[in-house]
Amino acid sequence: MPHPDENTPVIHIVGVCGSGKSTLAHRLNRLGYQARQISQEHSGVPDLWRWRCTPDALVYLDASNEQIRQRYPTLNMTDAYLQKERGRLAHAQDHADCIIHTDGLDPGQVLQRVLACLETRGIKP
Repeated sequence: MPHPDENTPVIHIVGVCGSGKSTLAHRLNRLGYQARQISQEHSGVPDLWRWRCTPDALVYLDASNEQIRQRYPTLNMTDAYLQKERGRLAHAQDHADCIIHTDGLDPGQVLQRVLACLETRGIKP
């Protein structure tokens, strides 16, 4: 992976648990972006996603409650808990450059959709 510098685009990724944030961040980093998973869903700070810096792009990943429970069958992901996560993510969702619903998509398909979104905004590594 190339060493990121100040000229490397910063991509922040937010979303509900189990939506694919860490997988996407890893894949974008391998392509030369500075991708960071922001655990906004666990924070009461509405704009945590821009705490260290305002990113070049903010990616919001979402998944259905049913899909999240399939991805994390041993966790108690109730509808009420996931509703709280989405409430904590509302500010980020309102400011997101790319919103991707990951149900039915494999990690490669999520990556391709995000890359297409970034390209339309002229953001390349």
